[in-house]
Amino acid sequence: MNATSIPAPVRRSVTVKAPQHKAFEVFTSGFGRWWPASHSIGSSPLRSAVIEPREGGRWYEAGEDGSECEWGEVLAWEPPSRVLLAWRIGMDWKYDPDLHTEVEVRFVSVTSDSTRVELEHRLLENFGGEAEAARGTFDSEGGWVGLLRNYAEMVEKTIV
Repeated sequence: MNATSIPAPVRRSVTVKAPQHKAFEVFTSGFGRWWPASHSIGSSPLRSAVIEPREGGRWYEAGEDGSECEWGEVLAWEPPSRVLLAWRIGMDWKYDPDLHTEVEVRFVSVTSDSTRVELEHRLLENFGGEAEAARGTFDSEGGWVGLLRNYAEMVEKTIV
C-alpha cells in the first residue's frame, strides 16, 4: 500500500482592534483596498480584488484594462462571523476551475472593540505533487502571513 502525505492546512490568525462586524467588512467589502497589486494573476495590472457579498458570489480580480480574472467563488457568506472561499489558482498562478482548495476566515469577537481573525487554507492535497510547495508558499511572508498583516494595517487605518 502506498501512503500519501496530506499537508497540514495553513492556519494563521491576527487580532485587530475593531468590532467583529467592522473586521468582517474590511476583510470582505474592503478586500480590494488591502490586497496587494503584486498578488495578481491577470494579464493586466490589478485595479481591484473583489469578493461578491453572497454565497455563490465570485472572487476575482479586475484589471486596469477592464478585464476580469476569476480566483474562485464564495462558498459560505455568514456576516459578521465567517466567509468561506474556494481558491482555484494553481501553483502556475493561473485560474483552474478543476482545482478546489478552501480559504475559511472566521471573525471571533474578543472584546467589544477587538476581533481575532482566524484564517485556514485547507485541502492543499488537491495540488497533488505540488501540495507541500503550495503549503510553503501560502504559509510564508509572501503568502497569508504578509497578507494578514496588510489586512490588519488596513483595519487600523479604517478605524482611526
